[in-house]
Formats: sequence, C-alpha cells, structure tokens
Amino acid sequence: MKLKILIKKSSLLLLMVVLVVSTVIGCGKSTAETASKEADSNAEVKIGFAKGSLCLAPIHLAYLNGYFEEEFKAAGVSWKMEEVDLSQAAELLAAGKINAAVGLTASLIQPIDNGLDITFTTGLHTGCTKYYVAADSGINSVADLKGKKIGVPGLSDSSTMNIKRKLNDVGIGVTTDNMEVTLVPYALTDLPLALANGAVDAVALHDPVAYKAEEEYGFKKILDTAIDEKFLGEYCCESYVTIDLATKNPKAAAAYTRAMQKAAAFIQASPKEAAKIQIDSGYCSGDLETNAQLLDSYNYSPSVSGGLETFKAAALELKTIGDLKQDTDVEAFSSVHFTKLEGVPDSITYDTAAKKFVSK
Repeated sequence: MKLKILIKKSSLLLLMVVLVVSTVIGCGKSTAETASKEADSNAEVKIGFAKGSLCLAPIHLAYLNGYFEEEFKAAGVSWKMEEVDLSQAAELLAAGKINAAVGLTASLIQPIDNGLDITFTTGLHTGCTKYYVAADSGINSVADLKGKKIGVPGLSDSSTMNIKRKLNDVGIGVTTDNMEVTLVPYALTDLPLALANGAVDAVALHDPVAYKAEEEYGFKKILDTAIDEKFLGEYCCESYVTIDLATKNPKAAAAYTRAMQKAAAFIQASPKEAAKIQIDSGYCSGDLETNAQLLDSYNYSPSVSGGLETFKAAALELKTIGDLKQDTDVEAFSSVHFTKLEGVPDSITYDTAAKKFVSK
C-alpha cells in the first residue's frame, strides 16, 4: 500500500514538473514570438529614390507634399528617404539598404522571375516610353522593323521588353531561336545620336529624353505607349516593397502605398503644379511648360487592379516569348509578386477645389 502511495506521489510530482517546464517554455516562446512581431512592426521603412527623372514624380511628390509623413505617422511607422541609383535596385534590396521604391513594371518582371524578392502594390501611371525612326527612313510602323537594328537603353529595360511584345504581336520573331531584329544597347542619352548617325534604324526612349530628341532631330514616332491600343491601359510604373515588408509589416507597406497613390492622384489633377514643385525643389530639371505637358500626357490615376492586370499581361507575354522561365505559373507568380494590401483603396482621386483625396 505504501509503495502504491509513493508511486502515485512520484507520478504527481513528475506531472507537476512537466507542466511547470511546459508553461515556462510556452511563455518563453510566446514572449519571443511577440517580441519578434513587435520588432517587425517597428522596423524602419527605407524608401529608395533618385533625383533627375520626371517619371519619378510620384515618389518625389509623396515626400515633398508630406504624404509619406502623414501616412507613416498615422500608422506609427518610422521611415526615411535614401537617395540611391535605382538601376542597382536588386543589389540595394538584397543588402537591406532599401525596402520600398518605384520602378518600371516590365523592367522588373524578369529579375523577379530570377529571384528578386519584391511585390508590387499599386500602378502609378501609364505612358512615358516612345519609339522613333529617322524621318526619311521609310519605316512607318513596328511591322516595318523586321531585320532592323533597334537601339535600346538595356536588354532588360522595360522599353526592350515592351517592343518585343509588340513585335511578337505583328509576327516578327523575338525569341532566342527566331530573332528577326537586332537589339543594340546604348546609354539612354546616347540613343538619339545613334539614330541620327545611322548606327541603328530605330530607338526606344523614355521621357524626357524622348521628347527632347523628337524636338531636336525631327524623328518620326512609330509607337507611343501613352496612346497605343496595346499599352494604353497598362501601368508602366508601379510602387513596390520587399515581400518581407509586405508580410511582416503590412501596415507600413500599406502606408507607403497610400502615400504613393495620393502623389499620383495629385499629379493627375494638377500636373503643372506638380512639375513646378519638382523643379523648384531640385528634384527634376527642365522647362516648366514642357514638364507639365509631359506629366499631363500620361494617365496618373493610380490603380491596384490596373497594376495587377498590367503585371499579369506582361508576365504572360514575356513567358510566351521566352523571357521568363517556362515552368513559371503566371497566376501563382502574380499572387506572390503583386499584393493587395488591407487598407489600400483600389484608386484615389484628388479634388482640387476641396483640396482633399477621395478613395475609390
């Protein structure tokens, strides 16, 4: 009997020890998880930007008009601006130097397919890329480019990806085993001279270089993404964040995205004022009237759904022509690399009379 009682007491004591240890471990784990989540939610948002580009107006205005300050303060998130070379975005993101920025959609899809760990969050504007030939070239459309040399700012640049998509539409080969044009990379600012000297038959240019080249050399425009039927509704530029920021600190990613939407909506409603703010603050050079005209020629109505549709359409076509891996599932790819964040409206407009934003 005493032995049975002793065994029962020992078993009870062991059970109590196990419960205490489990509770301590559980509490420790819970505390660690809570601390980790708090650290993630308090992480600083590092926004990469560059001066000098008219196309970067949304990120400039989001800062200069105080939209970042307003949105991040409301979300209780710390942030800072980092002036960087956005052509080195992949390296900067990998090194943790930035975790939010803006970029050309088609330029980033192939790097994403190769491992760039970012997700787009909203489309910002359409247009801004144009394609030219010499006035006396005899080339009148994209369909006339078969066998021609096309000067481009880079082989993975959005202008290159989009002309390949357009060439494919008109039956001109752009795949590795059937390339019926020659793509020749140059520095963007050197492209107009390359065309003028006859080194290439056509060039792909982004504004404001495109506008200035057309004015100076009298080039003939054969494709304008701002008005072409294929690209008319596509968002050439979109905001993006790292997947780590979007998953671990979605309120910060949402605050960043709303600020960018507000900036785009402001530009859409007041392009001349936006251009003046850029120039006066030293964020972009150029003539006020010209810059305002260019901003006004794009559609700066931000759109989450429009940005997603652009991403899907471009990814699908780039896979078809061999610029994405053949085993890439475009739907799954899009669901990972385009994020609809809670608290971010599909679009925003700016009421200039009431001086307020309206979510749509």
